[in-house]
Amino acid sequence: MLKRLLHSALIVLAGLAPAAAYETKARAAWVYDLTTQTVLLEKDADVPLPPASMSKLMTLNMLFEALRAGTVSMDTQFSVSTRAKEMGGSTMFLNEMDRPTVEDLIHGIIINSGNDACVVVAEGLAGSEETFAQKMTERAQTLGMTNSTFKNSSGWPAEGHRMSLHDLGLLATRLITEFPEYYPYFGMTGFNYQDRAPSNANNRNPLLGLGVGADGLKTGHTQEAGYGLVGSAEQNGRRIVFVISGLASEAERRQEAEALTNWAFRQFVLRTLATGGTRLAEAEVHMGAEETVGLVVEQDLRLLLPALALSQEGIKAEAVYHGPVAAPIAAGQVLGELVLDLPEMEDVRVPLVAEADVPVGGFGKHLSVAAGALMARVSGS
Repeated sequence: MLKRLLHSALIVLAGLAPAAAYETKARAAWVYDLTTQTVLLEKDADVPLPPASMSKLMTLNMLFEALRAGTVSMDTQFSVSTRAKEMGGSTMFLNEMDRPTVEDLIHGIIINSGNDACVVVAEGLAGSEETFAQKMTERAQTLGMTNSTFKNSSGWPAEGHRMSLHDLGLLATRLITEFPEYYPYFGMTGFNYQDRAPSNANNRNPLLGLGVGADGLKTGHTQEAGYGLVGSAEQNGRRIVFVISGLASEAERRQEAEALTNWAFRQFVLRTLATGGTRLAEAEVHMGAEETVGLVVEQDLRLLLPALALSQEGIKAEAVYHGPVAAPIAAGQVLGELVLDLPEMEDVRVPLVAEADVPVGGFGKHLSVAAGALMARVSGS
């Protein structure tokens, strides 16, 4: 049996409509609405690529996990090896006489993109960078990052050091949601360890300070990888995470990151379409103490709407169930689904549950049903 519920406001993003598609200049890209867990854009997102310094996020994840486990504290001091000191590229200018704290190193990795800081963390936690890279790879696999293989802690170019942009997005999402106590470090704009590096003291994230709600996470660049960014921003209760890679210059990276951020927030709108517990339809009940039972969504239904689709008409929602539903019925029991239909997008299906308990009817109810069945047979003879 099919029951139809007309509700012109019920529209949802299930797949990108052609009008909402975004043509990115990036070699690969992944854009995710974290609030609604909706992928807004994918371009070669599962292809393992050189991640450059963006893979430093995995080093930070390992350090945050060590902090949570109590292996280290923010005041723990690490020694600096000659190998760490001699790392090229971006640096926080450590030397063998330094004893930076874990907090110093977090600053140095996020803000200075310090390759030396990454090696210090790797050696401090695992004894050697090689062992640490192996542990990074193993941990990535357990976290569902199946297209990630690490050869070092910093993202320094190395054969086989690869991450997909999808994996980088999953990692960024984890850092935001699992370690909120450390996430504010990603929004800090400056750090100059012992006043040694004024030219490298500023966070390279080009979105910080632009007024678009950006507060993280990590840039990356090598000749092979091009210019990339793992970014996140929050506006009006919505948070997005995005990853781009393979841009031709810093300017192109900045422009593309800002354009993607604006697109994600302006083209899609978060709306509460149904309140949890509000009756949306009714299902017929067989042999129950009640003739019908209300169908509700268990929690508030908050969905992402394409802004251009808000003015469209003819959007439908259907409450679908197979019935009559036999009693007894328990409150919260899944009885059907709400099917949301928007032109040029995939249907979205949301479970509908029973509003209340419906016990089996008494003897009188059974007798009534039996009499009804008998009369139907007589009528048909």
